[in-house]
Amino acid sequence: MDLIFWRHAEAFEPIDGQDDMSRGLTPKGEKQAKRMAAWLDRQLPVGVRVLVSPALRTEQTVRALNRKFKFRDELAPNAEPDQVLLAAGWPDAKMPVVIVGHQPTLGRIIAALLGLPEQECAVRKGAVWWLRSRLREGVQQTVIVTVQNPDLL
Repeated sequence: MDLIFWRHAEAFEPIDGQDDMSRGLTPKGEKQAKRMAAWLDRQLPVGVRVLVSPALRTEQTVRALNRKFKFRDELAPNAEPDQVLLAAGWPDAKMPVVIVGHQPTLGRIIAALLGLPEQECAVRKGAVWWLRSRLREGVQQTVIVTVQNPDLL
């Protein structure tokens, strides 16, 4: 199974009293989302599932991809990694799954799946981490397919 983590692009900092879920993308974030979406669109197969946090900044990020997606409350900011993996069907889903979400949750999941000693892996705004689950000699493994930064595309 392929599991693609896409952190939302750069968003405005919260204004006093503003609900975190309503923060939108900055102009730089909009450019990041478009660049990454163009790259992803060339890589992703037809039928990929795209699951998105209900936050405005993740919705704006994924809309640049111009594919069907589903909002999932389990992907909201500070989501529990186990709930995200369950929603994705890791490691047994038949088709690749794109998760559009937030730090530190994405970094915690990536670190755990890769067996990193750190509790969390840094995931830049707008970046994609593409992981793959495979069975090798009877052992389940997670490998990195690619890591892409929108500012370098």
